[in-house]
This record gives sequence, C-alpha cells and structure tokens, in this order.
Amino acid sequence: MRLMGQLWGTFGVKRIYEPPADDDGCRVLVDRLWPRGMPKEGAAVDLWLKDVAPSTELRKEFNHRPERFADFTEHYRRELDSNPAVGTLLELAAGHPRITLLYAARNTEANNAVVLADYLRGRAAG
Repeated sequence: MRLMGQLWGTFGVKRIYEPPADDDGCRVLVDRLWPRGMPKEGAAVDLWLKDVAPSTELRKEFNHRPERFADFTEHYRRELDSNPAVGTLLELAAGHPRITLLYAARNTEANNAVVLADYLRGRAAG
C-alpha cells in the first residue's frame, strides 16, 4: 500500500521510500544523511539540501522519539531562523509550483520535514 505524501501549500512532505509521482514537482531531500538502502539512482531527488536539516546534535537528542517532538520542533524552528538554506528553498519555491520535501524517518507525523514544511509555509505566506 502506498502512503500519500501530505501537502501544505506549495510544500508537500513524503517518505523517500515512496515511489516518485508526477505531482511531486521538485523533489528535495532534507535529511543530513543519505537514507539507508536507497540507491541514489532510484531516489529521483532533484536536490539534496543537507544544510536545511536539523543539526547533528539536535537530531541525536530527538532520536525520533515522539515524546520529544514538541521540544525538537521548537529548537529546530530556532535553527531555521538563522539557516541560509531556508532562503534556497524559498527561492526554489518561487520557480516551482510544488516542492516535495523528502525524508527517511518512519514516523510520518513527527519528523523534520513536517516541521520544515510548516515553517516554510509560514515564511512564504509572510
């Protein structure tokens, strides 16, 4: 069964392990590490933007534990406030009607791409 990516305005989120779809638009991997078991040839990634991912320290502290997601979100949003890679994504969005942020985490609701998409939607609206 194929899980559908979630859409928030111009920015959608999708596990990189899901097959590419015609409506993905520009596919951007937003993880610092390349996903395990995913060959680069089969990923259909247009851009790997490692620099927009959470810092290594924050990623390790969160460790994909749902009970830490609220704290992770707060800290990650603060990191994004001073991250120049955010500008890269906003510029990319200006030239593409749809950007799909790709992530490898198993949790489809509590991951960095969900936080990033929400953050970008807010920045694009403002």
